Amino acid sequence: MLGVLIEISGIYVFSYLLGSIPSTYLAARFLKNTDIREYGSGNAGASNASRLLGKVWGVALGLFDVLAKGSVPVVIGWRVFGLDPESSALLIGAPLLALAGHNWSIFLRFQGGRGITIALGSMLILSPFVLMASLLLVGAGWALTRNSGVWVLVALVLLPVWTVIAQDPIVVTWYGIGVLTLVVLKRLLSNWTPLPAGLPKKKVLFNRLFLDRDMDDYAEWVHRSPRTSD
Repeated sequence: MLGVLIEISGIYVFSYLLGSIPSTYLAARFLKNTDIREYGSGNAGASNASRLLGKVWGVALGLFDVLAKGSVPVVIGWRVFGLDPESSALLIGAPLLALAGHNWSIFLRFQGGRGITIALGSMLILSPFVLMASLLLVGAGWALTRNSGVWVLVALVLLPVWTVIAQDPIVVTWYGIGVLTLVVLKRLLSNWTPLPAGLPKKKVLFNRLFLDRDMDDYAEWVHRSPRTSD
């Protein structure tokens, strides 16, 4: 029993630290000697990196998040330590901690990204069908409205529903609920940044939750810099 507890604790600590690796922050420091959190959305995630460093780097860093941070904790827990998603609720702790590490990195004073790429990587292993359905919904919504924030939220809300429709193990449904909870919490906290002056608190929280930004104007938000955000 003690050995099992040690193994589970080791998987969980490893997953959180893996998720905490600030890959976009390190890339921005190395390539441009800048802090990615001072630009655009302020997130240390692949989308913000794509705008700051270019699409090639954005895609590369996004793939690292998906395949390393998101997928590896599930693969190790399942294939190496035998935590079967059909029966073991302990398995979902690993990808959820990786997502928490990405959102609240110990290396960035508990700041980070939004966790979407981590969820993508985990669902790639746990339920490819649900992952595909989510991507199609977000893609179609963005094509119609050119606004991904609200469609990502809709996809997250539907995530546990789709796992039931797909007849996935109940563990995967719980994971979907956990992802929704952590992403919504991160949206509202937004890297602990103060509320912008001139906007009511309720309006800012509404924008953060549904639009994934503080301001109404998308272009103004994603093109912020230390000079324009003062």
